[in-house]
Amino acid sequence: MPRKTKKICLCAVGIALFVVLSLCLQVPVFENYYLCLGYVVMTVYCYSFGTLSGTIVGFFGVVLYCLVISGMRGMPGWALGNIIIGTALGEVFKRTKDMKSSVLRLLIECAVIVFASALGILVVKSETECLLYSQPFFVRAAKNTSAFVADCVMLVISLPICRIVDPYAEKIFPELHV
Repeated sequence: MPRKTKKICLCAVGIALFVVLSLCLQVPVFENYYLCLGYVVMTVYCYSFGTLSGTIVGFFGVVLYCLVISGMRGMPGWALGNIIIGTALGEVFKRTKDMKSSVLRLLIECAVIVFASALGILVVKSETECLLYSQPFFVRAAKNTSAFVADCVMLVISLPICRIVDPYAEKIFPELHV
C-alpha cells in the first residue's frame, strides 16, 4: 500500500478514536464540561506521527464529534482552536523528543500546552464564538475558562501516554513514525 494511503488510513483511525473516546468516556469536571479524552489521541498522534497528523485528528475529530452530538454548536471555535493546539504540540514534540533532560523537556512541553491551549481555547475559540453568537469577548472567554483548564489537564496527562505508546507506534508503523 502506498505511504500516502497508509497515512490517510492512520489519520482516519485517529479521528475515529478521538470521537469514540470523547463520546464513550466522559469524565465530568465542571458544571457543563468534562475531560475530553479524545485529546489523548490527538497528543499521541502529534508525538508519534507528526504535527500534520495530530492536527488533522484534533480538527476532524472535533468536527465529527460535534456533528454527532449537537450539530454545529461549539464546533467551529473548538475545531479552529485544535489547529492551534495541534500545531504547537507537534512542533514542540519534534524539537524536544531527543532532549537528554526529561525534566526540562516536561517543563517545556507543559508550558507550550498551557500557552497553546490559552491561545486556542481562550482566544481563538472565544473570538470565533463572539462572531457567531454576538456576545462580548470577555463573556465567551470566561465561559471557556473551564474548557481551558480541563483541556490543559488532559493534554498534560497525555504526555506519559505518548512516551509509553511511541515505541509501539514506531514498531508497527516505521515508515509513518516521526
